[in-house]
Amino acid sequence: MRRLLTPIAHAAYQDLLRSLKDEVVSEIRGSPTRVERSGRSYWYDSYRVGTDVRKTYIGEDSPELQHRLQRSAEIAAEREQSRRHRSRLIRILRAEGFSSVDAATGSLLNAMSKAGVFRLGGTIVGTQAFRLYEGELGVQYAFDQAAQTNDIDIASFERLSLALDDIVSEPLTQVLAEFQFDAVPSLERDKVWCWKQSRSELLLEFLTPSFEAAEDIRPLAALGVHAQSLHYLNYLLAYPIKVAVVYRSGVLVQVPRPERFAIHKLIVADRRREGSESLKAMKDRAQAHYLIDILAELRPDDLLEAIEDASSRGASWQKRMQATLQRMPATKKRLGDAGAKFD
Repeated sequence: MRRLLTPIAHAAYQDLLRSLKDEVVSEIRGSPTRVERSGRSYWYDSYRVGTDVRKTYIGEDSPELQHRLQRSAEIAAEREQSRRHRSRLIRILRAEGFSSVDAATGSLLNAMSKAGVFRLGGTIVGTQAFRLYEGELGVQYAFDQAAQTNDIDIASFERLSLALDDIVSEPLTQVLAEFQFDAVPSLERDKVWCWKQSRSELLLEFLTPSFEAAEDIRPLAALGVHAQSLHYLNYLLAYPIKVAVVYRSGVLVQVPRPERFAIHKLIVADRRREGSESLKAMKDRAQAHYLIDILAELRPDDLLEAIEDASSRGASWQKRMQATLQRMPATKKRLGDAGAKFD
């Protein structure tokens, strides 16, 4: 039986998320400047250091961001008060049974957020992203759905990483060293995309979409790391959303849209059917089933749009979705009842 968040928890989460989004503009040092690139608009904080003018990326243009920029002085003046308020909201969420992350994961995500990873396009994918949909969807996870994972996957577009013309404020290799992460050697020397924490089993991987036949290792210039490129990942990363991590006074991170996450899981589950990957395929199907069941009820239009987008990308995409759904008759029926059609 699905459990919804209590009205108190839902209101606390939305207030926490709003405050964390406000925090983005509280550290502006100079003048907000809008820059046009390839038909899209981005905002930067332009400030002087000596005789040099520097720019720090704030975010992509939107009415919401423009409103915050207009209130940036007010938000900055209330920064400490807002931090205390967020800490109180975190306590409320925990008391209401909202899932939180463990200290190791929370402290790492907080450090990466401060360095600018999520501001510069980094997106949490995989099970860590699934766990963070609780507040977005207004549901309360059961124990097995909220269970911790030892993997953190961060994905970003290689082209976006170049287009933003900004880099993390602190080298990620330095951040990871402070958390006792060691590079996992790859087949291509000096192209590290996977890191393991020496004091635990925590594994951090960087990923990027592959637009070529091969899935090779590519650079992410803004983050200063390399990433393993994967097919189908470009679909997952389109139109990401911001969510709040329940840790200390909250951490603002970026995750895929839940409907795209669910459909992407149908696709990758078919890639993992055999051998050592089969257990991951079972988890993929379980997460897809859970999200599709919720989205078919709460956001059917978003779900159908995500299915239509994936289906329009070619026969191989349709084939993989269909192959997974053959193993998930209840989910296939749920999609059919919601209006989904597969050729």
